[in-house]
Amino acid sequence: MKIVIKNRSDMPIYEQIEEQIKAQILEGKVAEDEQLPSIRQLARDLKISVITTTRVYTDLAEEGFIISAAGKGYFVAPRNNELLRERMLCEMEDGLEKAVTNGRNAGLSDEDIVAALKKFLEE
Repeated sequence: MKIVIKNRSDMPIYEQIEEQIKAQILEGKVAEDEQLPSIRQLARDLKISVITTTRVYTDLAEEGFIISAAGKGYFVAPRNNELLRERMLCEMEDGLEKAVTNGRNAGLSDEDIVAALKKFLEE
């Protein structure tokens, strides 16, 4: 699992890590039931605090991306998890809402926004 932290990003470190882990899970780069590094190991690898990695894993577990097995660690949740699907759908809708708002604020017509979305989907 590859994670890159950008110190100049406006996004907090824990969010950067969460987003990258989510993306790798959804893209299948990290398989379901695969064990993740321990909280302490991830903190060491990324040279960040254990508190930050604990927050990352807690948030990911609450969102249904990973599950905790007592005494064993954290594992990627099964992909057929309905909660995970609902969370991702909600995130997608939030992103689309923001994109439409930004497009309208830029003076684009609805047709221009739809064309931009179609072009994005083709890439």
